[in-house]
Amino acid sequence: MFVGREAELGALERLYGEAGFQMVVLYGRRRIGKTMLISEFARGKPALLFTAQEINDAMNLARFSATIYRFFDIPDSAGAFGTWQDAFAFLGKKAGERRFVFAFDEFPYAAAANRALKSVLQIAIDHVFKDTGLFLILCGSHMGFMETEVLGYKSPLFGRRTAQIKLEGFDYYDAGRMLGGFSHEDKLRLYACVGGTPHYLAQIKASESFEENIKRLYFDPAGYLYNEPLLLLHQELREPALYNAIVSAIAGGASKLNEIATKIGEEAAKVNKYLQTLVQLKILCKEYPFGENPRSSRKGLYRVADNCYQFWYRFVFSARPEIESGQGDIVADAEVFGERLSTYVGKPPFEQICLQYVRRMNRAGRLPFTATTFGAWWGSDPQTRAQTDIDVIAATRTGGKILLGECKWRNSPVRAEEIEALTAREHLLSAYTDRYSYVFSKAPFSREVHKREGPRLTLVTADMLFA
Repeated sequence: MFVGREAELGALERLYGEAGFQMVVLYGRRRIGKTMLISEFARGKPALLFTAQEINDAMNLARFSATIYRFFDIPDSAGAFGTWQDAFAFLGKKAGERRFVFAFDEFPYAAAANRALKSVLQIAIDHVFKDTGLFLILCGSHMGFMETEVLGYKSPLFGRRTAQIKLEGFDYYDAGRMLGGFSHEDKLRLYACVGGTPHYLAQIKASESFEENIKRLYFDPAGYLYNEPLLLLHQELREPALYNAIVSAIAGGASKLNEIATKIGEEAAKVNKYLQTLVQLKILCKEYPFGENPRSSRKGLYRVADNCYQFWYRFVFSARPEIESGQGDIVADAEVFGERLSTYVGKPPFEQICLQYVRRMNRAGRLPFTATTFGAWWGSDPQTRAQTDIDVIAATRTGGKILLGECKWRNSPVRAEEIEALTAREHLLSAYTDRYSYVFSKAPFSREVHKREGPRLTLVTADMLFA
């Protein structure tokens, strides 16, 4: 089932509607839905779709030749093209006769088997493709390769693209569109545990409860997600053991560079380099309090950006011996479900969900103002000298308008004094004088709290997140 990706499909369609040669670089982590997006875009269009494999150059070229022959109804007896130059020249000739899509999926595999392929493609673009109507999509899962060896300024392909799309995981709303048959609360819990990777979401069965799905996917040695984070680290990185230790430390609560380095017993300078790679892969992110300059601030904190990784390292990683001995159901019931899971969902997944909601409402023009910057704030309150935070913030860069949000993932209703506490923290961002408050709650709001709702206070329940 294909859902979401409206913005990406719209961008591809707009480019396809323009005359002349187009080259789109499409990349993102494995399982994120790149091939599905290409297939959906190519539906109803003449499209030559080729996926390279981790095989030698001769075999990839032979497979590419066979794909070309099938697309143009040429007998296989013609034999493989002698070189990639010959294959590209043939495509250029055909593209001069009619417009078609040529998607080269997993390009890094082919380029790894033939180090000259990037230059060969660059020459083909400059001398063969540029005067045709060819719509080229260059696609890859190896994030570092695509950003350095394809988009980087030292690459032979630098400057040839006409657009680039970095595909990210779904937000909670699009993830929920893949989870028909579940309550809104369970959709949010599943997103908090599985994340927004479409291929992972597709493994969830509507015929099973939330708990049954989590046990089957994570707490069974045969489960699809039981070893998935480790497998991806091994595929992407040369030293998975150290990366594994770093992610585990962060999922366990370490958030600053020195804390992480101390916890895993490595030099901070060394750990820092590995952290940057994990951020580039979107496994981690580094966040700063709202209003801080990332270039100069020392208040940045690392967190696991992908909910699948966060859940796995929090609950599965250390329990693998018990799971592999057949105790997975017992571990899940005792160590995951209940209050521990509620605490996990509440921070940070539910806070991120609420921020995603605010961004969606902003794009739809349904906030009290049009925000241009978003985030959260944490630090010391100079009035109380206590550590505090603001879960969700949206603001204008100029004009003094700000939205402050509080997120409560619990079964008990939000109390009136908690709303007053949010208002009391407004002085922490005193530069903004036009203020609005949003309170998000899993539980319904009481009548007393509803009486306070008005132009300056908006109450949002879990069900309303999907309205």
